[in-house]
Amino acid sequence: MSGSSAYVIAGAGLAGAKAAETLREEGFDGPVVLIGDEAERPYERPPLSKDYLLGKAERDTIYVHPASWYADNGVELRLGVPVTGIDRAAHEVALADGSRIGYARLLLATGSSPRRLRVPGADADGVLYLRRVGDSDQIKATFQAAARIAVIGAGWIGLECAAAARAAGVEVTLLEAAELPLLRVLGPEVARVFAGLHREHGVDLRFGVQVSEITTAGGRASGIRLADGSHVPADAIVVGVGITPNTQLAEAAGLQVSNGVVVDAGLRSADPDFFAAGDVASALHPVLGRHIRVEHWANALNQPQTAARSMLGQDVAYDKVPYFYTDQYDLGMEYAGYVEPGGYDQVVFRGDVDRREFVAFWLGEGRVLAGMNVNVWDVNDAIQALVSDGRPMDPARLSDPGVPLEEVAG
Repeated sequence: MSGSSAYVIAGAGLAGAKAAETLREEGFDGPVVLIGDEAERPYERPPLSKDYLLGKAERDTIYVHPASWYADNGVELRLGVPVTGIDRAAHEVALADGSRIGYARLLLATGSSPRRLRVPGADADGVLYLRRVGDSDQIKATFQAAARIAVIGAGWIGLECAAAARAAGVEVTLLEAAELPLLRVLGPEVARVFAGLHREHGVDLRFGVQVSEITTAGGRASGIRLADGSHVPADAIVVGVGITPNTQLAEAAGLQVSNGVVVDAGLRSADPDFFAAGDVASALHPVLGRHIRVEHWANALNQPQTAARSMLGQDVAYDKVPYFYTDQYDLGMEYAGYVEPGGYDQVVFRGDVDRREFVAFWLGEGRVLAGMNVNVWDVNDAIQALVSDGRPMDPARLSDPGVPLEEVAG
């Protein structure tokens, strides 16, 4: 089925599957080949640290499409055989099984990989990372068997895993090098809310610490030695210290890579037949006027639609405001916008921060750079509109619950 007229998608996650879907929706009737390194058909990752990990969702709910969708839509699904190389001159990709597939257009949707711990003992049994559905299964099983676990890294994955462990009745020690959880993402004003949330739910939070080694007993992790010499005992360890975009194929193919594969607002690289979307893409954002790489579900869901239309020669740009969400214990929140660490002058709150029912706005020179609604619902569209507006806002109106968000801009 595949040949030089094929539209090939390297990476069979949410982004790859959505690109294939869009190609068909837009009327492309040529060969589409979707290639993945996992044996599973494309699935969504947020449930792996949320409802699926908590046991609230069945496995069949995580998949992007029913199993029959690919054959029904003429999408050739090649699973368990990663792309190992790209020959741009020959317009071919090489696969791990030795086969080669010609392409007319190629979309790179290879996502990202967890950063690995680089300390003695890090490859012991019981040191767990969360990226794939099998990882989630293993962590869920661990929560059923363990009395106490340690989590290294207080980012989104670490916090969601800590919350799931507490829900399963497991004692949790959370270790973080920074002074607060999510400090780089949220800044100190809002990061404190998450520290308080986890403390209230019995998590032992240790900030400003450095991991020096994983201690082991019989080849299995038994705890964590910190740089100050203290020891944190644990039956298992979940590591969530960030992710790295899987750019190796693009680099080897001679494409520009700078914290992701560099693409324009239409997700095109400098090579007119090569596109990138999702975690792996550093895309020019027309609203923000700069290249950004977004590691969140909404980006993997929506960006490939633009990429697929670009592949078909349409003049399109991806301009959605970055969006993500989390659920931890009784806290649910949505975040829209983009702020570099330290790239704001003030945070304005609307609502009751102590009760964790509020909206926070990050401002830079009066403009709303980002907003986050915590246990306050049906306001995220209004927050996204304020981020997109780009004009300076009156902080007093932003903070006044009496002024509807739709009317803040005046």
